[in-house]
Amino acid sequence: MSYHLKTLTQLRAGLASRAFSARELTVSFLNRMAAHDGGLNSFITQTPEQALLAADLADKRLAAGETGPLLGIPYAHKDIFCTAGVRTTCASKMLGNWVAPYDASVHQKLAAAGAVMLGKTNMDEFAMGSSNENSAFGAVKNPWDHTAVPVGSSGGSAAAFAARLVPIATGSDTGGSIRQPAAYCGITGIKPTYGRVSRFGMIAYASSLDQGGVLGVSAADCAVMLQAMAGHDARDSTSAPVPVPDYVAQLNQPMAGLRIGVPRQWFTQGLSVSVAARIDDALLELEALGATRVAIDLPDAPLALAAYYLIAPAEASSNLSRFDGVRFGHRCADPQDLNDLYERSRSEGFGAEVQRRILIGTYALSAGYYDAFYVRAQRARRQIAAHFASAFAHCDVIAGPVAPNVAFDLGAHSKDPATMYLEDIYTIPVNLAGLPGMSIPVGFAGGRPVGMQLIGPAFTESRLLSVAHHYQQHTDWHQQIPNAYREDVV
Repeated sequence: MSYHLKTLTQLRAGLASRAFSARELTVSFLNRMAAHDGGLNSFITQTPEQALLAADLADKRLAAGETGPLLGIPYAHKDIFCTAGVRTTCASKMLGNWVAPYDASVHQKLAAAGAVMLGKTNMDEFAMGSSNENSAFGAVKNPWDHTAVPVGSSGGSAAAFAARLVPIATGSDTGGSIRQPAAYCGITGIKPTYGRVSRFGMIAYASSLDQGGVLGVSAADCAVMLQAMAGHDARDSTSAPVPVPDYVAQLNQPMAGLRIGVPRQWFTQGLSVSVAARIDDALLELEALGATRVAIDLPDAPLALAAYYLIAPAEASSNLSRFDGVRFGHRCADPQDLNDLYERSRSEGFGAEVQRRILIGTYALSAGYYDAFYVRAQRARRQIAAHFASAFAHCDVIAGPVAPNVAFDLGAHSKDPATMYLEDIYTIPVNLAGLPGMSIPVGFAGGRPVGMQLIGPAFTESRLLSVAHHYQQHTDWHQQIPNAYREDVV
């Protein structure tokens, strides 16, 4: 029945009318995972038995007359969210066989809504990386070109969805880890405002930056999923007690009079000419729909990159200190003494990129350098937030590139971390300011997808989703599927 070609709205309608069952839907996607994931490596753990039990339960609820936007809908979970009874690895040897004793709030909400988890997706280890090559379980491939990266850290979720192995997926974004994979894989992804989605049970990388979000085919589908995930959680001290609007009902906000800010500094020689051309085409389409383009200044992208790579590693150094071979995580064999236990457990358990960031963070927090590095980075963070506030005095939404280029080849930057970090230059400022951002597909360059980033003031996810929805009603870039994954799996 080509379930993988249907939107959430179409799948919901089919389930409600009993045209097909949740079990049939789940089996179809499990078959696609079995047929295709070997070439993508997008999943760390597949959960077919649990999925079928959840699907059968959803069918009983549907038969009893219950309705719900996610009831019976399969999805993939980034392996950063704790799931009771199912291992949660963060793509690290440190947690290679750890089974969480409790559920993350996001997982609880999706389970209560009747969504059916098909498995846990691959990622950069502890969400640290911009390519999804930093996984103890191997690199993830881009469905559009298996020689290219899907980008990280939510690359497993993005690749699984882009190949339509699942109808929708969760992700997390610390410095662009939803928006970049969405752009490089030709799909839609949204990172909500910091505090909009609970971080309880989402294993921390950088606590003041991490935020859960969604990857899917369209703004409309992402709105459905985000609606279920968002909301205040008393168990998360950073969760915002702000009412959640009806994202689906607000998808058709008028475009007339909408001011779209375009940062002058983002369209310079550092940006690929072909990527800039695709974004300009998308802006012209939005102008045709009634929006107005406004030039703005956001001069802080290079400053944001430097500030992020001090603040995030500093928080990672603190958060990951608990994994020491004693209390949590991998323990080395036959330690000679306590120092040997610590050193070998952490050296064996953590990959090279995680070790690099822990060392940077520990250095930045050390007594002799705390004021010179960490404190100055936090001052820069306040300046970045202030510049966004000034920009939004002149526009309603900001639009620009997600990354300087299209997806790069596997291994292209593996020996040059500094070049890899530059891929984050347009996304990091949004996390530092705690704002909502999303990526929507706007075309191709050299056969690889291009995404455009939309950014709004805090708690304006509905506006971003609406702008993206209007654009997607008049274009079909979001409907494109790699040829290798278009056909049904028998």
